[in-house]
Amino acid sequence: MQNQPIDFHPPAEEAAPILLPVTTSLFADRADRFARLADNHSLGEWLSFLSRISQAQHEIMRGLPPLPLPDDVALEQARIHGMPPLNASSLQRPVAWRFALQQLAQRLDTEAPDAAQGTLKNLFAASDDELERLADMLLKGEPDMACASQLPFVAAALQVVFTQLASQLDASHLQKLDSHGVCPCCGSLPVASVVRLGATINNLRYLHCSLCNTEWNASRATCTTCDTDKAVALHEIEGSKGAVRAETCDACKSYLKIVYQEKDPKVDPVADDLATLPLDMLVDEAGYERSGPNLLLIGAHSG
Repeated sequence: MQNQPIDFHPPAEEAAPILLPVTTSLFADRADRFARLADNHSLGEWLSFLSRISQAQHEIMRGLPPLPLPDDVALEQARIHGMPPLNASSLQRPVAWRFALQQLAQRLDTEAPDAAQGTLKNLFAASDDELERLADMLLKGEPDMACASQLPFVAAALQVVFTQLASQLDASHLQKLDSHGVCPCCGSLPVASVVRLGATINNLRYLHCSLCNTEWNASRATCTTCDTDKAVALHEIEGSKGAVRAETCDACKSYLKIVYQEKDPKVDPVADDLATLPLDMLVDEAGYERSGPNLLLIGAHSG
């Protein structure tokens, strides 16, 4: 009897619910995106400076050693209780974040606008206690606007360290939290969401953490703040080619931007968010309140 070939179809690979940051390229790609967006933009000088900040983050990241994670007991307790293992508001921060801030200040010193140079010098000379106070207010979402000019640089240093920490976790041991709108790694709010391209994640939406750059899957056409799918609408501004939209919710009057790799494969949730501030103004004026921060924006226009 002639053997018949067996028609075998391997099971389709499931889409990853959580995507950890790729530290080798994330900040470098963001720097390139900021630089590209700066061309012929009304905020071109600012976006170019943000490109230099992102490039400095990339260079500092390359020099970081592996950082100490919470021990296995703490990680297991976080998993059992549905808590983020790197809870930004309570984690004992590695001192490496202050080293990252000093490196940032040194690398940007001669490239920063005049107003920012004084801020960077003050941060470089600040005491450890003062820097930790700034970090606390930023991570707890209680910024003192008297410190507004310092906070984007503090945020940039914290992003480097929390991104490094998140990249060291095992994604298979992570779980989405009961509160779907916060990061399963560090508990921070998302800066935006991304509709991705890719073999197993094509056309899926992922929320992008404002702090550690982790992404987690979220249903399309559902409010990322209150989970309703009844009152959600998309808005865009002329000239955006649909790559960046604001998703508003009439149930909770919140909004968050959503970026589409299908429209532009190079789109970046942090860079494209800051390059489309007129969209924020549009939905702000319509009575919606933004649900997640861009940590590079706090006080960035002051001075």
